[in-house]
Amino acid sequence: MFELLTTDPHSAARRGRLHTRHGIVETPIFMPVGTQGTVKSVHPDELRALNAQIILGNTYHLFIRPGMDVMRTMGGLHQFATWDRPILTDSGGFQVFSLSGLRKITEEGVTFQSHLDGSTLFLGPETAMEAQHTIGSDIAMIFDECPHYPCEEDYAARSLDRTLRWAQRCKDFTQGLPDATRPQVFGIVQGSTFTQLRERSARSLVEIGFDGYAIGGVSVGEPEPEMMRAIEESVPFLPADKPRYAMGLGTPPQLVKMVARGVDMFDCVLPTRVARNGTAYTRHGMLNLKNAAFATDPRPISPDTPQQCQPFSRAYIRHLLKANEILGLRLLTLHNLHFYLELMREMREHLEAGTFREFHDEFLRTYPSTAEVADE
Repeated sequence: MFELLTTDPHSAARRGRLHTRHGIVETPIFMPVGTQGTVKSVHPDELRALNAQIILGNTYHLFIRPGMDVMRTMGGLHQFATWDRPILTDSGGFQVFSLSGLRKITEEGVTFQSHLDGSTLFLGPETAMEAQHTIGSDIAMIFDECPHYPCEEDYAARSLDRTLRWAQRCKDFTQGLPDATRPQVFGIVQGSTFTQLRERSARSLVEIGFDGYAIGGVSVGEPEPEMMRAIEESVPFLPADKPRYAMGLGTPPQLVKMVARGVDMFDCVLPTRVARNGTAYTRHGMLNLKNAAFATDPRPISPDTPQQCQPFSRAYIRHLLKANEILGLRLLTLHNLHFYLELMREMREHLEAGTFREFHDEFLRTYPSTAEVADE
């Protein structure tokens, strides 16, 4: 169940509350990505300390390793990973999209080769939903095809038709699951960059009826204006009383822009990925702590870095990174996740206070447009 608590009078931004079997999720929310059953390098207790409300797992990766037999025997991902809060799982459609040279798409589903050992595997609407049920997902995504960018309108239309047929099959399968373990199911709006296809996708999914709706097929190589247009051409056709999820996005300014466009939920690998490259997010942009300028810098990463990172100087973290010590990337990962989660908390507070417009304008005005800044 989703409660719409307040809306911003100057934009489409919303403050909501999503109820799941494993707890309440306050929206807008960012979901740390735990693709293979773990948020890379982070202990579940650390995620809880950062106030992570929900994490994301990936059906494709868990389907391949450790496999559904292990997942079933171990009682699902919550028990396996000792995570007692909600889990959303991607159906695997995006990962199958990325295996374009190793897959065959038919009406039944997708036959593909494992990226681990080359073995032949199959995922379709029913197998993807069954796998997510075995994983114990609180929120399961439908199995869809994510068209490449750019693509011809004819291909995007045929792909969308198939995805909509798969969406109905996904719903039909989950309707037969026991009430106590049935996940909430989100539909995924596709349609590439074509306005009429996005509208048709959204309207058709709403007609089928899902617990929430995602905007997919974004962040697949298209320019940011195209990404924002896909959001703008999907959200107006989605019901106000259901959560909206932009899949695989994005940078801090993109999150602020998309909240203003009416999106409630986000996931992205950026906070953890750039941490492994030595980069930290701050309110003044991105810091590459491998730079020589930080070799003797005694300050913490930023004034609002989380408690776990506060005792450590930029100089020390740079030393760890240059020495390839795991603690360095762990500290940056914790910092970046904290930054993203705090950004969402701030937006929730401003929506409650009626000051979201001022926050939105100030954040976008002051956050650097360049990918990196040398110092604060």
